[in-house]
Amino acid sequence: MLYSILIYGSESAVAAWEPGVEEEMLERHTDLREDLQGQGRLGTVLRLMPNVATTVRRAGDMHPLVTDGPFAETKEQLMGIYIVECESVEEATHAAHRLAFEGGVFEIRPITWYDPGVIAARIPQV
Repeated sequence: MLYSILIYGSESAVAAWEPGVEEEMLERHTDLREDLQGQGRLGTVLRLMPNVATTVRRAGDMHPLVTDGPFAETKEQLMGIYIVECESVEEATHAAHRLAFEGGVFEIRPITWYDPGVIAARIPQV
């Protein structure tokens, strides 16, 4: 089963980390990526650029409202995404534990490939 690990946190809190904190956290990310890649279970890994986004909202018959900014009135922003292949949600949870940082929130969701224009035999494998 494919799982997404969505990483949420406060961009301002991360920017204020003491020297060495981010390096330690990135080392844990590297360890997990190397483990999963060695097992052939690592898909796409993305780190979203901090404080850079365009938000599109539409309410009813109104024209879409386009604004700058990555957040919808929340203290936590989506900061990154891992796609991993795991036997169970518990296994995906264990991977997320390895990524944890102070104030970080990790949402684990099963995912499926969705592209109605692609023939099943051509679906990319993780």
